[in-house]
Formats: sequence, structure tokens, C-alpha cells
Amino acid sequence: MSTKEIMNARSQVFELAAEGRQVDEAVACLFHTILFHRSLGKFRYKQEGSYSVGTVGYEDVDCDFIDLTYICCASENLDNTLKREIAGFSEALRSHDGPRSGQISLEFYQKKRNRWPFNPECIPWEVWTIRLELIKLNNEHERQECRERLGEVLTEKIMYIAEVMNKHEYVPKMPNQSELDLIFDT
Repeated sequence: MSTKEIMNARSQVFELAAEGRQVDEAVACLFHTILFHRSLGKFRYKQEGSYSVGTVGYEDVDCDFIDLTYICCASENLDNTLKREIAGFSEALRSHDGPRSGQISLEFYQKKRNRWPFNPECIPWEVWTIRLELIKLNNEHERQECRERLGEVLTEKIMYIAEVMNKHEYVPKMPNQSELDLIFDT
């Protein structure tokens, strides 16, 4: 992937500070919110160029280490995939000797068909990055303050995500049935 292609993608960066046990929930909250707003229901093609889109189910998630409840797509497969990726990031962040910060990204891309024998090229159109700094808290009072403060920060980020998603900016056009796998991970 070339730098130019990445530079043409819309990019959002969130900076957070969290205690080790809050990392998974903080990242999951933001990524689930983004995915909820970017997810469409199942496509059903009636004929070429004519389709209907089903609805996406949702569910509430209550955080254990942050004062926050958010919604996500009701998809066990999506949730498990996200948990696995976030856990890898979280473990690497917490086990690292030295600066205790890192970043994780969620990338939306469109595939462009290449000539045989090459695989399709993935061209990102939107990238969401979370930069996270691990903090160490000394007592329960500091933990409670951090729990509340992080909940407020994440609430602001959720509102910002909704605002960005409601702007009429580039999103790939709805594909023909033959191109469905170039736009959506099906």
C-alpha cells in the first residue's frame, strides 16, 4: 500500500490515557461505536442494481472498569474478532518494558481488482486510530476519579464519532452484486 493511498484516506486520531485494566474496554467502546455506525444489514439483491438492506441488531454493553454503557452490533463473530485483536494490543502494551504507550487502528478499505495472478489491492478510505498511554494509579480514590473521567472522555468521543458519521463525505458507492466482495467483508 502506498503512502499516497493512505494519505487520501480520511483519518481520525483519538488520544487516551487509561489504567491497564481499562484498555480493552476503552478501545472496544470506540471501535464498536465506529463499526455500529459503519455497518449495514445484509444485502439482498432482487436483480442487478436493485437490492434491499436488512437491519443491524444492537445490544448494550456495560463497562466493568469505566463508568460507561455503549451500544454495539449484535454480532458474536464481530465481537470475538474485535476482542481478539484488542487483547493482542492490550497485552503488548502492558508487557512492554519502557514507554507504556501504543496505538491501534481500525481501517476501512475498498478492494480494487487486479489482473490475474495478482490479488485485489486494498485501498483505505477511512482510518480510525487510538493512541493510548498507560497510567499507573496509586489508590482506590485515583481509580474512581479515572473511571469517571475516562467515561466522560469516551462519551465525548462517541458523540464526535456520530457527528463525523453524519457528514456527507466519501463512502464507497453501493456495489453491483458481482462487486459485493470488493466493498464488504462478507
